[in-house]
Amino acid sequence: MVFRVSGRIDGMSVEALQQSMEKEKTKRCRLTIDLGEVTLVNQEVVEALGVAGQNELKNCPAYVREWVSRANERHD
Repeated sequence: MVFRVSGRIDGMSVEALQQSMEKEKTKRCRLTIDLGEVTLVNQEVVEALGVAGQNELKNCPAYVREWVSRANERHD
């Protein structure tokens, strides 16, 4: 399953993303999140993507990948 996300991801849209990830998690399928068209994320989104670490991030902007990595280090 591939989720393609575009534009700005903020607090309102992160909730929908989290719900979608949870729904797919119950199906036990491999989830890829394609961030190729994302222009801006906030800290809440970074935290959600970090929690979703078992999912693959595809076309992830370098700054987002770095922030997710840092968020994961704080939680380990």
